[in-house]
Amino acid sequence: MKFTVERDALAEAAAWVARALPSRPVIPVLAGLLLRAEEGGGLTLSCFDYEVSARMRVPAEVSEPGTALVPGRLLVEITRSLPSKPVDFGPDPEGMSMTCGEAAFTLVTLPAEEYPELPELPQLAGTADGGVFAAAIGQVTPAASRDDTLPMLTAVSLELSGETMTLAATDRYRLAVRDLDWEPAPGALDLGPVSALVPARTLADAARIMTAGKPVRIFLRHDDSASGAADADGTDGGDAMIGFETGERRLTTRLLAGEFIKYRSRFPAEFGCEAEVPAGAFTEAVRRVSLVAERGTPVQLSFAPGRVTVVAATQGQARARESLPADFTGDEPDIAFSPHYLLDGVVAAAGPDGEETAGARVRLRFTSASKPAVITQGTDGDFHYLVVPQRVLR
Repeated sequence: MKFTVERDALAEAAAWVARALPSRPVIPVLAGLLLRAEEGGGLTLSCFDYEVSARMRVPAEVSEPGTALVPGRLLVEITRSLPSKPVDFGPDPEGMSMTCGEAAFTLVTLPAEEYPELPELPQLAGTADGGVFAAAIGQVTPAASRDDTLPMLTAVSLELSGETMTLAATDRYRLAVRDLDWEPAPGALDLGPVSALVPARTLADAARIMTAGKPVRIFLRHDDSASGAADADGTDGGDAMIGFETGERRLTTRLLAGEFIKYRSRFPAEFGCEAEVPAGAFTEAVRRVSLVAERGTPVQLSFAPGRVTVVAATQGQARARESLPADFTGDEPDIAFSPHYLLDGVVAAAGPDGEETAGARVRLRFTSASKPAVITQGTDGDFHYLVVPQRVLR
């Protein structure tokens, strides 16, 4: 195998594909990146660990087609350090040579014949705008649990119903839900709505390939095992999988087994208190005040006519407070939250397109200091974030 590729293109592709490499591969070959050079087809970098696969194609001048399996993270580190010059790959008695300007490396290759065959994409389910989809993923995934003892909660529930896609995630203390438009493929939903549990970390990686204005194709193979009983480790989704493809990048992952919580009923139908605050100023106030809050200490919100005061303290060390304008109605003026959970909800609600917009406002609704509150965009919008309060400071 012999080819030449631009350093920047190689570095970008290697870094993105390597994000899907397993941290503790069960067999050595799974730590490798598969390089496939095709005459007229450029260079394709890919990896697969039986759960997640990633593939990206970049332009390359191929003089001798072929395939090689090289240490993945080492390739990333080497390409990151190279000057912005063409990189030449070629055969070497010990594996593969890699030359860029005056820098030369020899990579000992792994046995490609032992590498698993990459999965093919399942049926096309439909398409969504890359920018909108990525923003929705960014709003929802922070709420997914990181506790691997409850695999179902480490996933994002992706529901497809008509021309609406709904993403939902929870760690039991907060719940984020976002609706967005998408375009289903003909016949994709003939049997009715579809629900899938997508690993949150992989979905966040998928968002990295999405660009505003460019469609993302969503491929889905969904069977009963994805919504039925799981194996002992709770992660077996059978042959159920989902894939995302845009441009020259493709990411697939197996779906998790199990049924997501019935989250729609968790949102209160009525609220006794409602506050509306400027998103940017409120976010900065919470960030500043929470600097004095030790781990597990909440920030308290105290509402008065036309104002909200944000307060936090660490006993015997420091105390902080900051006031800013707010519209408030209700008879329960105090409520407190984990600063991290509060910030995640406010920042997500403020940026319907993935970024906080100037003049954006967010709405906080609750009934008492002990019952769940809901954060939405100022106009309610398509994003809802339910969060459990903490004990009010006294």
